[in-house]
Amino acid sequence: MRVWYNRTFSSVNAAIKLIREADTEGRFTIIHSNANRHAPAARLAHEFYVEPTGLKGDAYVDWCLRFCRDHHIDIFVPGREATLLAAEHARFADIQTRVLSAAPPAQLKRIHDKADFYAATVLPDAPVAAFRPFTTLEQFDAAYAELRPQHAKLCVKPAHGIYGLGFAIVDEARSSAALLLGGVEYHIGYQDLRRGLGELVAASGPFKTMLLMEFLDGPEYSVDCVGDHGRLVTSVVRRKLPQAGGGQLIDMRQDILDATARLAADYQLNGVFNVQFREGGGRPRLLEINPRMSGGIGMACLAGPNLPYIALRGFAEGYDGLEIPAPRHGMRVAEVGVATELA
Repeated sequence: MRVWYNRTFSSVNAAIKLIREADTEGRFTIIHSNANRHAPAARLAHEFYVEPTGLKGDAYVDWCLRFCRDHHIDIFVPGREATLLAAEHARFADIQTRVLSAAPPAQLKRIHDKADFYAATVLPDAPVAAFRPFTTLEQFDAAYAELRPQHAKLCVKPAHGIYGLGFAIVDEARSSAALLLGGVEYHIGYQDLRRGLGELVAASGPFKTMLLMEFLDGPEYSVDCVGDHGRLVTSVVRRKLPQAGGGQLIDMRQDILDATARLAADYQLNGVFNVQFREGGGRPRLLEINPRMSGGIGMACLAGPNLPYIALRGFAEGYDGLEIPAPRHGMRVAEVGVATELA
């Protein structure tokens, strides 16, 4: 069975390696494509192809259709343009290619818009932090006046974003320059933030939607999962430890597992996906769903379940009879970088 992973996040490297290690019977031929011919996954896949640059939207979908037809792809696991491709399953089915999407297109669109996602998600056991969207300085000031009396710290982040880009804790005592010189990461001075927002509006009008939120100061949990169209097949909960170099702890908290199962059902999650929580007020609080493999997928799989292989095998042949080991609760894991020469 020929399986294609197109251009996506670096987690595809670990996924291809894990699948090939588990696929001792040779069920799958793994194909990867990337615009970067030196991508590490090029050395891990059975076949590698260079993607064209500059294609977006419908033009990229058309290229994917041609690629699947020309290379006889049985299963396509999209990374780039995943939301758009999720709406095109029928076109791929016409050329005998099945598309493994993480959720239906409407759900993917909502997941990627945190303002909409937070407003729509009902999760009593792990509710989202208090938040207010804003696109102008006046909206920011109104949101700050409402939330600040209720919470010791507030933070900002974009409604659309990945990797924590744009996240910052609002510091009322220090300027951004003082924070920079002090080596304080992920903080921004309150007055500097207000001044910058005002300058943006004056120059170009309302900006892209940002969120002002209650800052949660407890430990963070990352849950790597396999879903079957809304059913949580298996998951591994990693707790991020505060000490640098201390790794992460496999912590199979039942309340987090229950909340993840509900999210899987509500958003019809499928294949490999990731859910982020952070503790606040003594209970887990939902941060986001990543409808893709996380950067820590390799660490999660050390605990037992080979998540990328389970997801691929289950999608290809069904989950009945597929042996899935229970995660090793209490295991400590870490990633260690290894230098290599690029071809």
